[in-house]
Amino acid sequence: MGVVKTKGIILAQNNMGDYDKMCTLLTPDLGKIGCSAKGARKPKSTLMAGTQFLCFGDFLIYKGAGTYHINSCEPIEIFYNLRLDLDKLTYASKIAKIVNDVTDENQNTYRVLQLTLNTIYMISESSKDLEFIFSIFKIRLLSIIGFRPVIENCLRCKTKENLRYFSFIDNGLKCESCGKIDKGALKISDTTIKALRYIIYSDPKKIFSFELSEENKKELQIISKIYLNQCLDKEYI
Repeated sequence: MGVVKTKGIILAQNNMGDYDKMCTLLTPDLGKIGCSAKGARKPKSTLMAGTQFLCFGDFLIYKGAGTYHINSCEPIEIFYNLRLDLDKLTYASKIAKIVNDVTDENQNTYRVLQLTLNTIYMISESSKDLEFIFSIFKIRLLSIIGFRPVIENCLRCKTKENLRYFSFIDNGLKCESCGKIDKGALKISDTTIKALRYIIYSDPKKIFSFELSEENKKELQIISKIYLNQCLDKEYI
């Protein structure tokens, strides 16, 4: 493989040796790849800015024996506001950790990268409730990677009427009658059901363009947290 130009975001970075870095880069077409950045920690290095955590940019890389190497990088967005607000940085870091866990090399991760960038941008640049943004991200991500819940009809009896419960056992909605039988199902409002549908099916650039009451946000938060942990078989905070 020769030199490849790609866009990407730095999901993680670790110091290596005296001046080098090992970066985890999420790209749209190569998937998640590990890249060494030689001399990136030197004060005058041209790689310093572009290899920061959560920097999105243009990268020139080549594959050596067992790993990729970053030849050059040009930052497009460093999400400066994250670095001024600990809460914002904490949520952005949670997103990077989850994305790191669900991606791998040689995958088409365009949609995951798009969602990641849109979410981190919202955290960095907007005043929206951070937990609300995080909930939306988790539900959309799960839908992208193969865990889209059934939200158009009851999972058990197939009716489209009177949907009232979210079943974590069967991964989707159930009607009033079927939901009462499911001891682990969560009763939710019509508004939350509409929100779930919007998050899953809306245009990628518009998934954050709605608001909910605090009660509905709480329902969405509970669903997204339990469903993520269940689908990925891991406890995320």
